[in-house]
Amino acid sequence: MNFILHSRLAAETAFVADWDLSRVLLMNDKRFPWIVLVPRRADASEIFDLEASARILLISEIARASERLKAWAEVRGGCNKINVGSLGNMVPQLHVHVVARSKADSAWPGPVWGAGQPVPYDAAELSQVAAELRGVL
Repeated sequence: MNFILHSRLAAETAFVADWDLSRVLLMNDKRFPWIVLVPRRADASEIFDLEASARILLISEIARASERLKAWAEVRGGCNKINVGSLGNMVPQLHVHVVARSKADSAWPGPVWGAGQPVPYDAAELSQVAAELRGVL
């Protein structure tokens, strides 16, 4: 089976890169530096659906994304904490959120999910931020 990105993820994100396992996406919400890693495996909805080697690779990619997103966000205004989560309640396709959080953000100290309304980037800004992240991730 071929990997197909869930329609909701496709609608709410912009492509950043394809890594060894995951498609890296930028969440279209400029309130938070927020990327999503989607393992390119058909029919995976839980981490345990991945073979052992892919689970190890996913953890490595999460660490890479977390470290580099934090450094990028610190330059752009600050980052006090990286939040990592894999919920899947709205989108069953396995995906991992990596969010740079700041004590100054609108949802602090609570979770970003369900906190207010997303503030989308304009098209040019979305492309620019995705390109910046592509360069640092």
